[in-house]
Amino acid sequence: MADLYATLGVARDASDADIKQAYRKLATKWHPDRNDGAKEAEEKFKEVTEAYDVLRDPEKRAAYDRYGEAGLRGAGGRGQYQHVDLSDALNIFMRDFGGFGMGDIFGGAGQRRGGPRRGADLRVRLPLTLEEVANGTKKTIKLNVSDPCAGCGGTGAANGAQPVRCTTCGGSGEIRRVQRSFLGQMVSVSPCPACGGEGQRIEKLCETCNGRGVQAGEKTVEVDVPAGVSSGDYLTLRGQGNAGPRGAARGDILVVMEVEDDERFIRDGNDLIYELPVTYTQAALGSDVEIPTVGGTARVKIPAGIQSGRMLRLRGKGLPHLQGAGRGDMIIRVVVWIPDELTAEQAALLQKLAKIETKAPTKLAPDEDRGFWSKVKEAFGG
Repeated sequence: MADLYATLGVARDASDADIKQAYRKLATKWHPDRNDGAKEAEEKFKEVTEAYDVLRDPEKRAAYDRYGEAGLRGAGGRGQYQHVDLSDALNIFMRDFGGFGMGDIFGGAGQRRGGPRRGADLRVRLPLTLEEVANGTKKTIKLNVSDPCAGCGGTGAANGAQPVRCTTCGGSGEIRRVQRSFLGQMVSVSPCPACGGEGQRIEKLCETCNGRGVQAGEKTVEVDVPAGVSSGDYLTLRGQGNAGPRGAARGDILVVMEVEDDERFIRDGNDLIYELPVTYTQAALGSDVEIPTVGGTARVKIPAGIQSGRMLRLRGKGLPHLQGAGRGDMIIRVVVWIPDELTAEQAALLQKLAKIETKAPTKLAPDEDRGFWSKVKEAFGG
């Protein structure tokens, strides 16, 4: 992520008004409707909108100022912050500046593009196991999509006929109405009802697709999933979604990650928490045990005299950091298991031990991990 303040051309102590003014100037310059849909302009528009969306929000801005992009994702990578796509960017722009009217912002009529709109985006959920998250994976997905009509080549017109300019809107795709009120002159803009906002009309429709220019199809795509993703993260496959009507560009495919629960672990960002039951003698005398990890096992030494509920840490045995070096840790919560049934021999030995064992203290020594990991207390039932 580039420096967000540099992206908007403002100082780090810029006021909210300065940030909004800088964004409006840049967003107006790079708006797709003002640049005939140029890809470079689209990328610039998304970049400045993303910077604005972070810096206009006091909490996001404070997190970014302190931790950079990592702060936007939340402690331990648990946040759901994502880079904006074009749809998000346009919604943000219209949310904060749409009341001015596109004609007012862009300096008059004729700046909006006519023609068919691009195809609809597809959103698909991709189930992942924890092992796939740990190693990264490649998935193949089969989808139902809209493809260009085979009968007309996607034009929507029969026998190769070409669309003609709409006479109602003059090809602009929109109808503007000027009204006067006590607030002054108001301009309202709406899609042309005759051509549906496309600026052109088809006089003889294709019988195969009834003029839509698309038909049902199937598509198989491969998705490279990076290691370290979380549920809610998504990848955008540009231009691989539904075909647009009458020759318009395809939409995108948004692949949303859905990490399945692993009953062995609780995930906390890039750390994995594992509950390890041990016997009384293992806790009292110490022991060397084998525990599961994602994709394997590891040995862990139980120190003598460990108390139930204490935490042990295996460095680097957690999940990899997304788009970064290193891995999280494996946190082992030791729980002393008390049998609910005893044999006669076990009961007799414990009765002997009860006569000579040390009296329990009134208060246990503080656990250095207890404060940090108190948030997992509820997950373990107390």
